Amino acid sequence: MRKRAVVCFMGLCLSVSAVQAADIEAGKTRAQACVGCHGTDGRAANPEWPNLAGQNATYIINQLKAFKSGNRKNELMSPMAQSLSDVDVENVAGYFSSLSSCK
Repeated sequence: MRKRAVVCFMGLCLSVSAVQAADIEAGKTRAQACVGCHGTDGRAANPEWPNLAGQNATYIINQLKAFKSGNRKNELMSPMAQSLSDVDVENVAGYFSSLSSCK
């Protein structure tokens, strides 16, 4: 139990530092390409697509990098991720993680 708490705390710290390093406004601007599927507020209308509002920034960064590198494949997401620079990835992740996941 203690080990899990430490791992969770470390994950939270990584997420917070990723958000602090992100330019939220730049992320919001760059995320306009995402709203068609993930919604203007980060909450997708279609249950096939994930909600990104309030998602852990480190998780979003890792997934976008996996789509970008080809380690994770999706016909919609792979080309979208490939168009993002590393800074864009951090900013978009920071933006979505800053949104409330509550309606």
